[in-house]
This record gives sequence, structure tokens and C-alpha cells, in this order.
Amino acid sequence: MEILWMIEPWHWLVLGFLLLIVEMFVPTFASLWFGAAAIIVAALSWLLPISVSVQIIVWLVLSAVFLVAWFKFIKPLSVDRTKAGLGGSVIVGEVGMIIVSPQLDKAGTVRFSVPIVGAAEWMCRTRGEQVAIGDRVVVTDIVGNELIVSSTKAQAAMHKSMQV
Repeated sequence: MEILWMIEPWHWLVLGFLLLIVEMFVPTFASLWFGAAAIIVAALSWLLPISVSVQIIVWLVLSAVFLVAWFKFIKPLSVDRTKAGLGGSVIVGEVGMIIVSPQLDKAGTVRFSVPIVGAAEWMCRTRGEQVAIGDRVVVTDIVGNELIVSSTKAQAAMHKSMQV
């Protein structure tokens, strides 16, 4: 037990930096917060004469606060809402809006509210169906780098006729 009474501020600093180095190899952001708490305890114990038991309690409390803050507030902000890096099949069934109407001789453009596979706007065509600017469309297929779309109204009518 005597070893506990000889903890110096630089011990906390070394522990903190070791935990930060571990974080480079373990990408969980868990040891980062323990390391940050240890560095703060090192600064506090250097500035204020606090006992080892208080130092340990402060380290535990700070670590818990940092972990809770990470999972509750910070991590939800970093969630990638795009579907970048996923296969093309994730696009089928997505709903977007026509911003350039496709013609028989040229592709149109569909815009999605959330980027799909890295892009918010895609070239599109229909299978003979007329769609106007502002129409909501659903992706039914992919041909090359163009999406095949159909009006959501046409899709709803098709589903209705199938139910009858």
C-alpha cells in the first residue's frame, strides 16, 4: 500500500500518454478518454496538493464523464449517413426528386435528400415513362452509371393493381 502514496504527477502524465498511444492501435476511443483524464489529473496534482485517493477518484469520475459524453453526444454526430462504399444494390428502392427531366436521347438528373453511394445527384433514365421536374421517383434498376427510375405514383398504382 505504500506504493500508492508515492504517486507523482508525472506518473499520471506517463499513464495518460501511454493510454493515448494505445488508442492509436485500438480505434475504439475508449483508452483516449482514460488517457485524457489521467493527463488532467496530472495537471491537477501538480497544481494542487491532493491525496492519492482523491486523484484516483477524480480520474475515475473524469473517465466516466468523458465516456458518457462521447457515447451520448459526440459519437452520434459522427455517424455517416451516406451509403458511400456500399454496393450499387443499396440504391434500388431509394426515393429521390427529378431536377432535370430525362428525355429519350439524354439522361436526366435525380437528387436524393441524403447522398447515396457518395453522391446526392445521379444521372437517370426511365423505361419510356414521362417524369417532370419535381416528381418523386423511386430507383428500380442500375444500368452502368445511370439509374433507372419510375414515378412513385406509377409504383403506387402498380402495387394497388397487384393487390386487387
